[in-house]
Amino acid sequence: MDADVSESADPPGDSDGPGTGRKDGPAGGRDADGPGAGTDGGGPAANPDAPRGRHWPRWAALGASLVVLAAAGVGSWLYRKLDANIRTDTSAATELRVYERERPATVVRNAENILLIGSDTRAGDNRAYGSDDGGSQRSDTTILLHLAADRESVTAISLPRDLMVKIPVCHRPGGAATKKQFAQFNWAYQFGGTACTVRTVEKLTGIRIDHQMVVDFNGFKDMVDAVGGVEVCLKKPVDDPDARLKLPAGRQKLDGEQALGYVRARKSIGDGSDTERMDRQQQFLGALVNKVQSDGVLLNPTRLYPVLDAATKSLTTDPGLDSLRDLYDLVRELRDVPTDRVQFLTVPRRPYGPDPNRDELVQPDAERLFGRLRTDAPVTVVPADRIERADRKNLKGDDGKNSGKNNASADTPGAASPNPTPTYSGNNAAVDPCRQ
Repeated sequence: MDADVSESADPPGDSDGPGTGRKDGPAGGRDADGPGAGTDGGGPAANPDAPRGRHWPRWAALGASLVVLAAAGVGSWLYRKLDANIRTDTSAATELRVYERERPATVVRNAENILLIGSDTRAGDNRAYGSDDGGSQRSDTTILLHLAADRESVTAISLPRDLMVKIPVCHRPGGAATKKQFAQFNWAYQFGGTACTVRTVEKLTGIRIDHQMVVDFNGFKDMVDAVGGVEVCLKKPVDDPDARLKLPAGRQKLDGEQALGYVRARKSIGDGSDTERMDRQQQFLGALVNKVQSDGVLLNPTRLYPVLDAATKSLTTDPGLDSLRDLYDLVRELRDVPTDRVQFLTVPRRPYGPDPNRDELVQPDAERLFGRLRTDAPVTVVPADRIERADRKNLKGDDGKNSGKNNASADTPGAASPNPTPTYSGNNAAVDPCRQ
């Protein structure tokens, strides 16, 4: 695949191959086979087929050259098409430069932090998913993606849209400034788009955001369809007209439309909480990563093209990731990461005291997590039921009765050990949700 992209990046130039071939080939044949060429019975002309035999390699070389040039031309056209699909958010880059002095510094070289934002705008093609209140921007899903410096692991942290945070002064698309305020997290995107969301995350976590990507609804659907659907496991049947989703219980392969309803549904699946919705999104993304890696999509140009086409059409990025070469380099770095080292979790949070319909960070757990990401330290993620079992065990004495003590263990956050490594509730891409 490296060869395909590098060749495609340079459109074919002019060539004199065909013209040269047409000049030399037929003329030589006609001279050798002309009337009377073999009448004297001797010399090379005694075998009229010999000259033609000597010239066929030229025709073979000409044919091969034409095939190579045609392939290069098609490759170049495909490259330009995919590259042109990607939209660049130059306004966000300009806004972030204005506030450069207050942004966090990079702590670990080569580690990267990418903010993924799921766009919930109802304008344009996304109008089918709800009424458009003037085309306002909405942030339905936000994930902080941490790529380890050695590229041996990837950690994705979901940030709840209802998390109460400090939103800095931001600028609306028309240029008007907003005021600092304490509000729910997804308002940052509505106030000032991508730049405001990036700055809010940086102030919340102390982590430098190196790149950002915004993915819209239709792009997500197309990516799922491009890989041939993704399997999930449903504990109960689902019937949600708002999400356009009706599925039986058990293992299901979802197409793009179904997958979109599945990751966005809230009230019709489970307890209806945003917490469970984020867990479901994480499991689905893990299944999508597993599907792409296990099916060899990244190594097969024929299968990779529709995935790249769908992905690039759905993306709006910063100038540092706005070319196919940039994205390809990123994918190439990550394609060998084992699926069990692609981890998903939600930032430690709990219901917000004044309003239980909102969330707040759990401290010091959240700051401990942010600190490990800043310094590129390992993060351990285990399924929630395992942590719950460990917590129940810690609350009981050896006789099985509740002792009233919370004995720390290596399976729980803040465990007491010579070198404590906090453990967080989550999953990895290797987990099969039907076997948990």
